[in-house]
Amino acid sequence: MLAIIGGSGVYNIEGLANTRWVKAESSFGTPSDEVLIGELNGQPIAFLPRHGRGHKIPPSEINFRANIDALKRLGVTDIVSVSAVGSLHESLAPGTFVIVDQFIDRTFAREKSFFGSGLVAHVSMAHPVCHRLGDHLYAAAKQIDIPVVRGGTYLVMEGPQFSSLAESELYRSWKCDVIGMTNMPEAKLAREAEICYVTVAMVTDYDCWHPDHDNVTVDAIVKVLLANADKARALVKNVAPMVKADAKACDCGCRSALQYAIITAPEARDAKMIEKLSAVAGRMLKLVDSR
Repeated sequence: MLAIIGGSGVYNIEGLANTRWVKAESSFGTPSDEVLIGELNGQPIAFLPRHGRGHKIPPSEINFRANIDALKRLGVTDIVSVSAVGSLHESLAPGTFVIVDQFIDRTFAREKSFFGSGLVAHVSMAHPVCHRLGDHLYAAAKQIDIPVVRGGTYLVMEGPQFSSLAESELYRSWKCDVIGMTNMPEAKLAREAEICYVTVAMVTDYDCWHPDHDNVTVDAIVKVLLANADKARALVKNVAPMVKADAKACDCGCRSALQYAIITAPEARDAKMIEKLSAVAGRMLKLVDSR
């Protein structure tokens, strides 16, 4: 099942049928909102408003763990994250879509792992997004003439305030491409949950570094967001059948990320943690139980 995490404007897709809002359950608290379940040409698809309908939740207060855990429990195998970002390069003008392949995580006030005392795991984040899904997104964008760039580094800041000029210039010196507030720890948690995850970053502004553009403001961002909404909906509609038809999906390495990640000995594992991680790590925990 494909899931889209993003703003509410992405969900009004032509042809989306049999829609219903489902209360999402999680052992990690309350997700951002209910999940919209529907069918697109017979293909099941889920939509989760990252900030809640009406944009009620700021980035630092999103329960990322509950969101990913809830989607896993619904049977989601692939996630496309649709995110608004600022550009840190002249060439990435507002309206450009970037298929991100790397992150720098500068957040500090968020729970970043499902695992902890009583059940410890370390997953690889060397390549933090699913290359297979990235290829599908890029191909889908090119087919419908969306201005798209394949590859880029997303600097994830804590927020909710935008960058200072000094910060913006620092991130540019690090060769970051775009900046936003939402994709970490979302990407890390998707990897721990063995869900394929990819980001399409929609550029809304030039952050504050560009001398020929006004400092970033919410109203300016919203104008570009609205202009991008049609493109985002078209992209989701175009990429969904590609994801469904992918015969290599079952062999994707994202879906076995926990294979050698859990290091706590079976006899030392906390029973409450095992229960809490029944969806996220159920595949590996069941393997241990059956031996």
